[in-house]
Amino acid sequence: MSDPIISVEHVFKSVTDSTGTLDILRDIDFSLKPQETAAIVGASGSGKSTLLSIVAGLDVPTRGTVRLTGQDIFAMGEDDRAALRATQVGFVFQSFQLLGNLTALENVMLPLELAGRKDARKAASEMLARVGLAQRLGHYPKVLSGGEQQRVALARAFVVQPAVLLADEPTGSLDFATGETVMQLMFDLNREQGTTLVLVTHDRAIAARCQRRITIEAGCIASDIATDQINDKNTL
Repeated sequence: MSDPIISVEHVFKSVTDSTGTLDILRDIDFSLKPQETAAIVGASGSGKSTLLSIVAGLDVPTRGTVRLTGQDIFAMGEDDRAALRATQVGFVFQSFQLLGNLTALENVMLPLELAGRKDARKAASEMLARVGLAQRLGHYPKVLSGGEQQRVALARAFVVQPAVLLADEPTGSLDFATGETVMQLMFDLNREQGTTLVLVTHDRAIAARCQRRITIEAGCIASDIATDQINDKNTL
């Protein structure tokens, strides 16, 4: 049995202000194997996006441990965490998070250049072609549709061939048909590259396409179940 690629161990997250302390996450504990796909679901405000940010090392838990590829990311300094993310983690945001002053090609080249890749232009061009944007390399985000911007974001996330891909409501800003196209592309790329995929979503159909469904309620894991078991129950 392979070692987990993601281990979230008894993670808590609280914030304190003048009104008191708010517990956002409470004793979150789960692990994912290489190439596993998992959907994190729950009501707005349940702590899903905070959990994803902590898994990425973008936010710091109040206590608890997160291991990526066997490494305790919060035992690292910020620079080392950033270096790990640059090579091992792709992140896709609902709001695309493209740099407006860079072309589609330059946006996708950026993580490769930061990693010192000499073939950044060639690799970025090939990945944009893979997502159907070979004719849009020189276009800036402002002239791309929402679906095209999200495909650029997917290309940027996958171009480094990350071990882990994290996606936060990746179709939340898109219409249904465009969202379907983007999700199909995400699952296709994920399968081709053998990435471990963790996505936050409100969409039951998207969650059902993942192998695991982790439900967060009031900052706690309410259930963690294989989706084939859910589907079997629904057919009874």
